[in-house]
Amino acid sequence: MIVYGKQIVFYILEKHPKMIKQIFLAKEIDKKLFNKFMDVGAKIVRPDNKKAQALAKGGNHQGFLLDIDELEFAHMKDVKKSEFIVVLDGLSDVGNIGAIVRSCYAMGVDAIVICGHKNFYAAPIVRTSSGAMLDMPIAISYNSYDLANELKQVGFSLVGADMDGYEVKDIQREPNQKTALFLGNESDGLSNKLKNKLDLKVAIGMENNFDSLNVSVAAGILIYELK
Repeated sequence: MIVYGKQIVFYILEKHPKMIKQIFLAKEIDKKLFNKFMDVGAKIVRPDNKKAQALAKGGNHQGFLLDIDELEFAHMKDVKKSEFIVVLDGLSDVGNIGAIVRSCYAMGVDAIVICGHKNFYAAPIVRTSSGAMLDMPIAISYNSYDLANELKQVGFSLVGADMDGYEVKDIQREPNQKTALFLGNESDGLSNKLKNKLDLKVAIGMENNFDSLNVSVAAGILIYELK
């Protein structure tokens, strides 16, 4: 899996060096930094700009790219042991998903479940999450409705973000209540079928006449208030 960009490369170099299979340096760096890359023990390649751009698929690599191990997804049986999880139902924007992963990691969410992707590609999310995806248990589920049924069976309270829901700051969670927060896709939100399965719908009250927030911003507020 190819990841690129100075920030994410340095994060992996510092926290997950054993994941690195190959290093691509498309710019000159000082000896001290080069020695850090050498200490990893992986092959270092000096690609020209054309090759580096091809590896990054046109993205802004800043001269730093890595080939790392594929992400190992968490098993649902382990996720079901969690107390607070976030379910991303059909989100498609890699920036939004990455920002939500960062918020989840920062605020101590136990796990994330990603739904609605037949072929989920982790590399861009590793980058947009600033590496937090490598430190969060992430599971894949193909059908959010089936997942909701499974979570209910093991005692989760299902909470969904919806503009017609209760004001989140007024919600009082029961102590030790296992909670799954469902967030719908950027354009349509959660399906009506899934909404009917929820135990609670929550919304964020607006001070001004404005209809909604970006899903990643809303996610951070909801996680903070519920957790």
